[in-house]
Amino acid sequence: MPQRKIIHVDCDCFYAAVEMRDDPTLRDVPLAVGGEGSRGVVTTCNYKARAFGVRSAMPGSEARRLCPGLVTVPTDIPRYRLVSQQIMGILRELTDLVEPLSLDEAFLDVSDITDHRGSATLMARYLRERVKKEVGITISAGVAPNKFLAKIASDWEKPDGLFVVKPEDVDGFVRDLKVEKLFGVGQVTAAKLHALGVQTCGDLQALGANVLIERFGKQGYRLYEMAHGRDERPVVVSRIAKSVSVERTFSQDLPDTAACETVLASLAADLNLRLSRKGREKPIHKLFIKIRYSDFSTHTLERVRENIREPAFEDYLPLLTELVTNRERPVRLLGLGVRFRNDDAPVTQLRLFD
Repeated sequence: MPQRKIIHVDCDCFYAAVEMRDDPTLRDVPLAVGGEGSRGVVTTCNYKARAFGVRSAMPGSEARRLCPGLVTVPTDIPRYRLVSQQIMGILRELTDLVEPLSLDEAFLDVSDITDHRGSATLMARYLRERVKKEVGITISAGVAPNKFLAKIASDWEKPDGLFVVKPEDVDGFVRDLKVEKLFGVGQVTAAKLHALGVQTCGDLQALGANVLIERFGKQGYRLYEMAHGRDERPVVVSRIAKSVSVERTFSQDLPDTAACETVLASLAADLNLRLSRKGREKPIHKLFIKIRYSDFSTHTLERVRENIREPAFEDYLPLLTELVTNRERPVRLLGLGVRFRNDDAPVTQLRLFD
């Protein structure tokens, strides 16, 4: 069986990071999102606040006692959700095998991806750079042969870190791993394990599967498997790919639309490479184009174009011509994509008064 390559990405203090991005005055102060008023609870906080002992789920009153200079802002879930969608969109450009765990973290299975020389480490580095450049916040990433190890790795060098557990390093990595790092091991389970003389995964290995199963039931077997660095859970995708796209942000703005036309061919080639991997069997319904100018204003245009299997740059020229009103305007980003027709969508007829 081919070796799996799993990436776990986790935004650094996500809500606080978005607030600091949007209000630079908050970057140099201890900041908590939530925790306002007498009964408020801290949702998350930045690393300056964490240095004072402030933590998520802590009452705001306790957080202010620990950190008298703490600045608090209310949560803004709709805004965070939009940022999350932008990040997940970047992840899905690399692979459709993305499993979001929350707004700010996700697993990716990149085992079959050939981009970036097929290196999961290079892919993780690329994703981190793109999110930092295009979204304006940092993410930490872990690379490993399975989900369990990738999630631990992403937390290893936070914030703004990248840690890799190579297949040949798994045994040595887990042997000294504290049992508190294992999924499902909270204070109660940790205390029971400590009572058995277990501090690390190496101790769990020595204790053996039979003893763990006898003491902890099914959880005991999971503990034994994790102690050996084993995890066969697949990346679960609940989202059906509705589109495929590629885009390119230029290190120097393209001076005009004529320059955009010269890069359309290579973008179309990149798109077809991605289509060959993701959705060649799906019928194309629309073509779309995206352009971002030097002032960061962004415009898109899509048109129905069916019976196309391999979109060529000539197919996108009319869209570019229609979208651009000022051909001398410098361009920062250019993107191409397709939307698929959903032949499996149920056809329903609404009753008149429903």
